[in-house]
Amino acid sequence: MTRKVISYKDGHVYEFAPDMEPIYTAKDGESVTFETIDSLNKAVQSDSDLMDAIPEEVNAATGPIAVEGATPGDVLRVEIEDVRVNEEQGRVITAPEFGLLQDHEDIEHPATRVTEITKDSESLLFKDLEIPINPVIGTIGVATSEETITTLIPHNHGGNLDTTDMTAGTTAYFPVFQEGAMLAMGDSKAAMADGEMCGTGAEIGTDIDITVSVIEDAAIDLERPLVDTGGAWKTIASAETMEDAVEMANEDLIKLLALEHDYSLTDAYLFSSLVGGLEISQVVDPLVTARNSVPSEYLSDPF
Repeated sequence: MTRKVISYKDGHVYEFAPDMEPIYTAKDGESVTFETIDSLNKAVQSDSDLMDAIPEEVNAATGPIAVEGATPGDVLRVEIEDVRVNEEQGRVITAPEFGLLQDHEDIEHPATRVTEITKDSESLLFKDLEIPINPVIGTIGVATSEETITTLIPHNHGGNLDTTDMTAGTTAYFPVFQEGAMLAMGDSKAAMADGEMCGTGAEIGTDIDITVSVIEDAAIDLERPLVDTGGAWKTIASAETMEDAVEMANEDLIKLLALEHDYSLTDAYLFSSLVGGLEISQVVDPLVTARNSVPSEYLSDPF
């Protein structure tokens, strides 16, 4: 069966909202391909293209698509099968008043380094060093419950999570707030470190193969994104401070552990401190994002 290709040119958004209009409606269980553009809208093509070359609107997310049967209270399962770069170079930039070290006097703001993709498409070049390509989806999410949120900000609907686990082989889960769920994604990176310290990864366009399905009557009340990497389950939370984000991610995790093992929340909390692991997704957006990971041997499919 031929996959439907959802192109950036077919439709894209710069906001996740309660009243999003789909550009395509996928069947429950359908496999589709999203074509995305780099987060800077192809404005940066050389090291000399600095902040003034970047358009006012950035971080386009291809979509949204509706998924048949998805209703508020359901969970949307997104199996990420492959993420492929679709251009020959990425770009990593600094921008004034953006990034972890934005006030550091010895760091140039703005600055750009174009990262060429090697011919075998397995590495990118940063100056004279090769870095393995591991494409990740920076922005992925669904329609929000009430407020309109720019694609630059992460929240309970997903959005600009900048989480390295959003990559091939991961299954992501999102709470459904509106009819059809309204899935959109973009802002991919050819490579990105946990934290995304300077504010960008190697920003690049990608082709993303996914399969979408709807989970009704889930055993858990999913409030925020959750991912299954195959080796671990990871709760994801975004908040104004890292302290709040890690607390939310830990609270979400202990609820899963309590359900799995018939533990009290206290026992699940103690257990999480033995087998869990806090990880930083990004520290540069208006809300920061953290995740709490537990090996799959301690947590089976919670749905």
